[in-house]
Amino acid sequence: MSILLAEGIAFDVKVPIVVIGAGAAGLVAALSAREAGQDVLVLERDAVPRGSTALSAGLIPAPGTRWQKAAGIVDSPELFGRDIAAKASGEPDPLLLKTVTEAIGPTIEWLADHHDLPFSVIENFRYPGHTVCRMHGLPTRSGTELVDRLREAADRAGVDLLCGARVTSLFAELDGRVVGVEVERPDRTKERIECEMLILACNGYGGNKDLVQRHIPELGNALYFGHESNQGDALLWGQALGAATRHLSGHQGHGSVAHPHGILITWATITEGGFQVNLRGERFSDESHGYSEQAAVVLRQPEGIAWTIFDARIAGIARQFEDFRQAEALGAILTAETIEELASKMSLPIESLKANFEEANALKHAGGLDSFGRNFAGTPPLQPPYHAVRVTGALFHTQGGLVVDGKARVMRENGTALPNLLAVGGAACGVSGSKAEGYLSGNGLLSAVALGRVAGLATARAGTMSHKIN
Repeated sequence: MSILLAEGIAFDVKVPIVVIGAGAAGLVAALSAREAGQDVLVLERDAVPRGSTALSAGLIPAPGTRWQKAAGIVDSPELFGRDIAAKASGEPDPLLLKTVTEAIGPTIEWLADHHDLPFSVIENFRYPGHTVCRMHGLPTRSGTELVDRLREAADRAGVDLLCGARVTSLFAELDGRVVGVEVERPDRTKERIECEMLILACNGYGGNKDLVQRHIPELGNALYFGHESNQGDALLWGQALGAATRHLSGHQGHGSVAHPHGILITWATITEGGFQVNLRGERFSDESHGYSEQAAVVLRQPEGIAWTIFDARIAGIARQFEDFRQAEALGAILTAETIEELASKMSLPIESLKANFEEANALKHAGGLDSFGRNFAGTPPLQPPYHAVRVTGALFHTQGGLVVDGKARVMRENGTALPNLLAVGGAACGVSGSKAEGYLSGNGLLSAVALGRVAGLATARAGTMSHKIN
């Protein structure tokens, strides 16, 4: 993986726009550029498009959509932007924040209208930090369905997708203009592809242990729940070309991955009134802050393990997610009619678990804060049958990255844009700031889909201008 000087290089083929990565970010970018009449080639190192998108719940936060309006939900880009900024303590770049919050609603309506993605808004629970319900998903509420439908849409639109194609090098001129890429196939053969514009949509560096240890040491040994191919290629290429970076310690963790099953358990199990205990049967934090920051908190517990406790009502809400249904099918979700029976099945101290359970239920009746500062008021007490799932903390994806402007162009340290390089999704610095607690639910797919749309349209406009000049 390197940057090579382009002088004297002969290319095998030329394509106006090359996109590296066929997750949500890359496919939305390709669809957008293709819609404007541009020829696009998407390069994907895996045999089929999956990536971090397929590992997510596939939920995209968007304000002011027709689905919200039909449900009577009042929302706006301004309100969404305030929620993001509040969660990230004002760290996100205001221009980028405005760009993504204004672009995302029209983008998912475009995906629905032009590419047959049947979105709906989740109305029966609200994620931490969101003042209104604005999470939109497909019927299965899974990232696999999202990436599959985007791939099908790209195929119908005439986007060229080359799988099993790992980009090993970029070719660039002295001024930083990228003129092509080198691709290696599974049989070790190589091909050089010339391009006019390059979009980096190959996510962040979560799969690169050295970079994680350097920038996010608290999760250096955590389970990585992202895609292993996220090795930081975009970050390293950008830095070699002189790109600015920001918030490299920013990331999304998750404090609720079923262990040892490795299945994401929706945070609705917490927001609807559930709680977590450690192997001593004791609560250890205010779980309501958010699932991202909870990853490191869980990992600090004995053996890096926690149990999430909830009930049948909450399980009914969680069951709309395919991941939760899979966890049930595999036996990860325990069920009992009494707390004593549940503690026995969990192999936890009965008296400790019972005391913590009774305290949480009492706070729900009386209102007020617990010793960690969590407010249980307004959530129903847990009722039998009770449920529990053994979980650990994990790193999902990084949120820092290459600095981009409002057109997704990669920026240098001096504030100028690199000539023809764009970054989207996890390759770009997102809107979560520098800390885990800055991640607002859905920020990853927000940056992927919104910046993908912005970049695709920007490359199309640039291509049109180039043809006019030539």
